[in-house]
Amino acid sequence: MAGEALVLIVEDEPAQREVLAYNIRAEGFAVATAAAGDEALIAVRETPPDVIVLDWMLPNVSGIEVCRQLKMGADTAKIPIIMLSARSEENDKIRGLETGADDYITKPYSVAELLARLRTQLRRVRPATVGERLEYEDIIIDLGEHRVYRGGDELSLGPTEYRLLSAFMERPGRVWSREQLLDRVWGRDIYVDSRTVDVHIGRLRKALRVAEGADPIRTVRGAGYSLG
Repeated sequence: MAGEALVLIVEDEPAQREVLAYNIRAEGFAVATAAAGDEALIAVRETPPDVIVLDWMLPNVSGIEVCRQLKMGADTAKIPIIMLSARSEENDKIRGLETGADDYITKPYSVAELLARLRTQLRRVRPATVGERLEYEDIIIDLGEHRVYRGGDELSLGPTEYRLLSAFMERPGRVWSREQLLDRVWGRDIYVDSRTVDVHIGRLRKALRVAEGADPIRTVRGAGYSLG
């Protein structure tokens, strides 16, 4: 499904990994997995996830070190990390959070609790995946009703333009390359010429200008497009 959130599960115990993967996929999210810390760092570089579920005790590179490295990276610092650990001492929890973890869950835990925490993090970074409303200046997307408004007027967008605008409004100010927009809007498994992005950006701009507002989409020469 194009546009679905990607969750990276980093867990060295195969049974735990499979249970998590099964339940997270059942919630409608895409899942990638890694069984070791160094493998996780490579996976994040290759395909940045929207959220990471990270076990503390891992072979090769510990979860706490993976967390530290990711939070120090300019491109990965904002990826939410939910740390899983059998360490229940308060000092361990504090250490995990101070290293940069956005949430900390002590084993054993319920899958329902983990999914609730996961949705909380996704609501922060990708509201479109959890049925929220997106707002940027005078533009509003009501994700529940699948409607777009600008200055109080409802706009008519095609499905591709709707997904493009949703991606832009999830992260205003971010510069998206054509390839990143193809992955997010059309999906990783579909081949579409990158020039198709320009065509749909043009249609989106035209739709947004119907309400006589300024063009909010910025073309970044040699890089791509940005909202605002």
